[in-house]
Amino acid sequence: MPRAKGSRLTVKDLARDLGMSVSTVSRAFYPDAVIADATRQTVLQRASEIGYRPNPFAKSLITKKTQIVGMVISDLTNPFYPEVMTQLTTLLQKQGMNVMLASAEHPDGIDEAVDLLLMYQPDLMIVLATNLKSHARERCEEAGAPVIFFNRLSADGLGFGVSCDNINGGMKAADHLAKLGHRELLYVSAFPGASTNIERRQGFCDQAVARGLNPPQVYEAGWFTYEAGYEAGLAVKDLPRRPDGVLCANDIVAIGFIEGVQEGIGLKVPEDMSVIGYDDIAMAAWPSHRLTTIAQPLEEMMAATVDLARDLASSIGHAQHILHIPPGPLVERSTVADRRKQLD
Repeated sequence: MPRAKGSRLTVKDLARDLGMSVSTVSRAFYPDAVIADATRQTVLQRASEIGYRPNPFAKSLITKKTQIVGMVISDLTNPFYPEVMTQLTTLLQKQGMNVMLASAEHPDGIDEAVDLLLMYQPDLMIVLATNLKSHARERCEEAGAPVIFFNRLSADGLGFGVSCDNINGGMKAADHLAKLGHRELLYVSAFPGASTNIERRQGFCDQAVARGLNPPQVYEAGWFTYEAGYEAGLAVKDLPRRPDGVLCANDIVAIGFIEGVQEGIGLKVPEDMSVIGYDDIAMAAWPSHRLTTIAQPLEEMMAATVDLARDLASSIGHAQHILHIPPGPLVERSTVADRRKQLD
């Protein structure tokens, strides 16, 4: 079709080319619209041939849906979340939803990230790796964008959420260490307000006591970062009792912790101290780390999130709820030793 260089094809151009009305051509791009199948196929085939694509902004004025999913994140330094973002974005796109990402370097910047996304009228929001304040969540809902928390829970316990059963995961780690003869345990805590951290700590500490061990010591690393884990490793020398088994709040903290222990104070993992991480990021399996860890049930978590997102974007009614998915397996690699022979 002849047109000025750089100009965009419009639905009027396509209708003129086909000799059809604009309303008939427009209906061909809506799956639920009433139009003969043969006519729809003719329109779609010609549109493909000449490179016409419907204007999503014009479409949103009619459907009141933008097909935009706002994604909010504040922890891009944790390898777990880029992995999740890549896979989750692909799954959402297969459902016809487009992801718009807003990140904040610090949790205090989350409100600004949310306000930025709301300018584009997303159909819903998915929040990764951060706590959203109650008033921000309510602001999203008032704007017609319900919020799904992924791998975190809302600070007030309301809204929609998809999370691993982190209490159960913490219990798995305590059971594994106790079974292999560890007697003095440590939990390396990360961001204190994160539901993931709170639940993993609770499950680990409660199960250790249930197994007849002393209550585990807790070291507050402060953040889910390699640097925080490294500093925690250095701090082992100052603890009242030297641990022989450790659960870290996530894999990247565990990797930093191991290097802090080995390079900073000269202890060996697992000979002197066993260490377990949480998440099973790709880096955990690298030959340089070989980290024993609790796997997150990522496929199940992402599938549940996409199902919920599709329903909410389609205005299918859902009562607000939190879905806890059982953790994946404990993946045994090279950072945990069997100490039962030492006890004989």
